Amino acid sequence: MKKVKLVIASVAMLGLLSSTAAYADGFAPAEGLYLGAAFGVGVGVVQPKVQTSTAASGAGGGSGTTAGSGIFQATEGGLGLDGIEGGVITGYGYKMGDLYAGIEGEWFASDVEFKLTSDTPIQVDDDNSGTADSDKTYTEVSAKKTWTGGMFGRLGYYINPNTLVSFKGGVLVSEFDVAYVGSASQSETYYAGGPAIGISMDSSLSAIDPNLNLRMGAVYTDFLTASVQGIGTVVGGGGGATSVNSEVTGSALSARVGLTYSFFDVNSLF
Repeated sequence: MKKVKLVIASVAMLGLLSSTAAYADGFAPAEGLYLGAAFGVGVGVVQPKVQTSTAASGAGGGSGTTAGSGIFQATEGGLGLDGIEGGVITGYGYKMGDLYAGIEGEWFASDVEFKLTSDTPIQVDDDNSGTADSDKTYTEVSAKKTWTGGMFGRLGYYINPNTLVSFKGGVLVSEFDVAYVGSASQSETYYAGGPAIGISMDSSLSAIDPNLNLRMGAVYTDFLTASVQGIGTVVGGGGGATSVNSEVTGSALSARVGLTYSFFDVNSLF
């Protein structure tokens, strides 16, 4: 009798272990906790707007506006950025029949940038004095997106047991290094963020590992509008004071390919 009970217990334990192993080997694409890496290309556009106003002393102590006032704005097109990027992806997903819901975070390093150069130095009257000895000259202006990161919510549909198509929406933040090269070279760091949306397809690479997946996708980010420091914005003498308000709007699009690996699901604990 004891032997019979021992056999029953052994079979039950073997069945439990087999069920757990089968579940672990049966993750659908992006199901459970997953970690991955991806690389790709990024492009973008930056649209600057610079508004200047110069208050000059007038007769009788009054003030007026000089001809230097005005607005420079890129209303169509803009400055293009391009480069490569690579980084990591992590998230958790839940499969509900053919439907899918999850959250995901990402961080990507990047060399996406634009660079403007000039053979003839551009002269800037940096203190509004009107004298050449106070001017600065620049031959190059560049802006580079060094990294981007953020969080998303994901919703998707399994078009078959091994393929998931999903959409995601969230917020991304990027760091930009801006540099001016010339007689008074300088560099500044800016942070820009905004809403982001994306689409991706995850396909199981079961021939290699049942929990390994190929990820292909794209992410679009709107960086909204950010105020930035301009060149030649020092308030100076010469009978007047100059102010410059600079704004930058922009957007970015990244196309990526990578691998993700699912390795844990809380359902396996129950």
